[in-house]
Amino acid sequence: MNNPVGYPQLTFPASDFRVVEEDGQHKIFDPVRKKFVVLTPEEWVRQHVIDYLSKQKGYPLSLLMVEKEFTYNKLSKRADIVACSNAGAPILLVECKSHDVEITQDVFDQVVRYNLVMQVKILLVTNGINIYCCSLEGGEYKALQNIPAYKELMGE
Repeated sequence: MNNPVGYPQLTFPASDFRVVEEDGQHKIFDPVRKKFVVLTPEEWVRQHVIDYLSKQKGYPLSLLMVEKEFTYNKLSKRADIVACSNAGAPILLVECKSHDVEITQDVFDQVVRYNLVMQVKILLVTNGINIYCCSLEGGEYKALQNIPAYKELMGE
């Protein structure tokens, strides 16, 4: 099932997601967590990003973390997706929002705060319709036209 009822086509390429109905709710298979998870609008976006990063940009699924927990200002937070290098260092931080959530300055501020802890070079913010990617260069964030491929970030 590609698009469950009520879930829009996103900007990311369509994929053959494994979606099941269980206990009256849709669940989608997450290849990173290796289990079915409740299909929410945000999860729909997150699974598209995971699929795109792994299939189109070469990010190994084994080096992706979903809902990575960390502490910011003594509060427990979760990053939607964190991609790591082969050495295990975070290199890409992704914040996913539901397709109907506008990407505002507050959303960017959230991911920048998360990056104070994560210390990655590339940030990606998306609601599945709009995709914004930027790099941290010399203490400033600069917009990127494309999401860097894994090998590109690894200098290969």
